Amino acid sequence: MTTRRTRRAPGTAAFLMACSTAALAALLTGCTTADAICRNGQYPVQYVGATGGDCVDNGHEVPKGTFRYPKDKTPKHVDDKWDRYWQTHTLDEHGAIVKAPPAS
Repeated sequence: MTTRRTRRAPGTAAFLMACSTAALAALLTGCTTADAICRNGQYPVQYVGATGGDCVDNGHEVPKGTFRYPKDKTPKHVDDKWDRYWQTHTLDEHGAIVKAPPAS
């Protein structure tokens, strides 16, 4: 009985190794394909009593009528746990977390 070996195109092994290395690097660095809430050098804020928000450049104060998210409840990426949470919650004028009014 004769065994046939199929031949790979030249460079296939190198290509597969490069793809594996790139995938491993992506996993180890924790990169994500999710959209960031703000660009690098900015932080997110939300309007008091509403669910809308904005991004503020680092080093600038929180604009009047907005609040900076609590450190442990800051959304980082669109549709992450805290982004979804703040779509239904807000801070009132006293700084207490409350349910957001409908259609805010």
